[in-house]
Amino acid sequence: MKERGLKTREPFSSTLDKLLSEQLSQLSLDTRIPKSKLLDEAISLLLKKHDPSSK
Repeated sequence: MKERGLKTREPFSSTLDKLLSEQLSQLSLDTRIPKSKLLDEAISLLLKKHDPSSK
């Protein structure tokens, strides 16, 4: 894979439900937080929720 100068980030590609995508875009516009940062937060919360060691 071609390097894009990313030191602490890794390219990631997926599909998203259209409504979720629209809501994410609107949240990003409203908060001025990049979608990639919002996705980092969402995935982090999801991983904590499903962490078997926290049960």
